[in-house]
Amino acid sequence: MIEERRQSGSVLLMVIFIIALLSTVVMGMLEVNTSEIQLMQNHVWLTQAVVLAEAGLNDAIAELYADRTWKDGFANKSFNGGSYTVTLDNTILTSTATTSQGYTATVEADIRVDIFGPPYKVSIEAIRINE
Repeated sequence: MIEERRQSGSVLLMVIFIIALLSTVVMGMLEVNTSEIQLMQNHVWLTQAVVLAEAGLNDAIAELYADRTWKDGFANKSFNGGSYTVTLDNTILTSTATTSQGYTATVEADIRVDIFGPPYKVSIEAIRINE
């Protein structure tokens, strides 16, 4: 009878050890998944910032389409929960956006505006994102 108690005690010890091991593995997997989710969220917010900066670029191109002498730009123009600032320096159009989460992105385009119009043809010669 004493031997039976020792065997059942060793089984209990093995069960506790296995539960502790499985708990450690599960906690490690949860930590990895949490990091992956945060990385994905950062990527989504940065993509939103780039899209917002592109919206500012498109807004400025629409202004140039109507008036080739437009050089006013935009300062912190609200759009879709964020804002963008657009500047025009000769033929370089720069749009910097900030999302509501604080992420920023810059889209810069080398443009050419035809002299015939209105509407004026606006061509993008080169574009740079976050450079």
